[in-house]
Amino acid sequence: MTKNKLIPDLRRDAALIFQAGVKAADPYLAVKQSLHNVANQLQISLENSRDKRRSGGWQKIHLIAFGKAACTMAKAAQEVIPAHLLAVPGIAVCNYENVTAIEYIDVVGAGHPLPDMAGFAAAQRIAEIAQQAQEGELVLVLVSGGGSALIPYPAHGISLADKIATSDLLLASGASINAMNCVRKHLSRLKGGGLAKMAAPADVHALVLSDVLGDELSAIASGPTVADATTFSDAIKVFTDKQLWDKLPVAVQNHLQQGEQGAVSETAKAGDDIFKHAAYTLIGSNAISVQAIMHSADTLNYQRHLYSDQLDGEAKEVAKDLLQYAHALLTKGMDKPLAVLAGGETTVTMQGKGLGGRNQEMALAFAIAAEKNPLAADWVFLSAGTDGRDGPTDAAGGIVDAQSITRMHDAGIKTEQYLANNDAYHVLQKSKDLLITGATGTNVADLQILLIQPNTKLSQSGDHNV
Repeated sequence: MTKNKLIPDLRRDAALIFQAGVKAADPYLAVKQSLHNVANQLQISLENSRDKRRSGGWQKIHLIAFGKAACTMAKAAQEVIPAHLLAVPGIAVCNYENVTAIEYIDVVGAGHPLPDMAGFAAAQRIAEIAQQAQEGELVLVLVSGGGSALIPYPAHGISLADKIATSDLLLASGASINAMNCVRKHLSRLKGGGLAKMAAPADVHALVLSDVLGDELSAIASGPTVADATTFSDAIKVFTDKQLWDKLPVAVQNHLQQGEQGAVSETAKAGDDIFKHAAYTLIGSNAISVQAIMHSADTLNYQRHLYSDQLDGEAKEVAKDLLQYAHALLTKGMDKPLAVLAGGETTVTMQGKGLGGRNQEMALAFAIAAEKNPLAADWVFLSAGTDGRDGPTDAAGGIVDAQSITRMHDAGIKTEQYLANNDAYHVLQKSKDLLITGATGTNVADLQILLIQPNTKLSQSGDHNV
């Protein structure tokens, strides 16, 4: 059959727009713009103000980085910090895929999304560095998405196995990132301001690359250097609402109950003296990347529409809602191609045993929905994580088009069954609709890009790899 030449063009544009969003979250450049070597002293740009800087004339600087962008951020910081001030070695903890050697920095690969013993050992080392810091010194903390899982340091009486089992339950339940972080903070020695407590009376400054909608600082990597407004009661409610309380390890149940009763200290709260010497700079976020994909779509001559800059909800349901939005736009008419754009972080409630991630599930669900309620136009839909990894897979997400379902059916795939089994990866793999970018070195949640080209005749296409 005749190939439709427009769809490969749309797929190319979707990939280019996505890359623009990833580039806007480049942690190396963001750190370089925030740190300054002035007369052999370190100065730091303060939150939301490039013309104001923090400079403590620090005698020593202890460098701690954790998250998926830890290596990139640590490399940038190490290049700026005056050599005579840098306490050696610093530490950077990232997921295994992003490990890169850095001079004067101990780089540790650790488990994500489920914590492991390597991360536990790294968390202990981070605690040691913070506790060694003295008054008149700075603990510079570089925070990026994924930090919660990468540096597990369970509270007293809780084993790492208990914490892993708890994380596994939350991931499978479809709990929101805020709910997961609330729990993590109340099961950890580092999170919920714990790291700031350990570093006192030294100064603490965090450079933060946000992967959390709304950029709530206490939720990013579970807020190790900032105050926490949640309580032990809130953490218990996460499990009772999901009907998971009885499935928790006994040690976790006991710890949360003791905390609720006041027998275990709460996380650090606003107004605590430790925060008089703590500050932060937000250096990158999903919102910044959404603005970048909007600009990229403009440059490629698409009529852009922002669907949401705080996308959340069940991935397959969000896909249906997005399709309906696209239908509504088409009924209004269009004189040039449309770009419907979004950013955020959806969830998946695991009901099957398949392989995939929230972005792959959204892409598959969109293709299925578009088969049932077709758009009167050619289209391509991309949903992917800016870190280059969607769930426990090698794919960043999925990129489907108007003929993806045909390719799936030709491969003998019963799409609804695979979706029900949460097995989007194997469907998209067979239809050549996986988006594989490799590790990007950053993490600011997810981006969604729907491109629509009107008034074209649909026909079966060939190979659509990106």
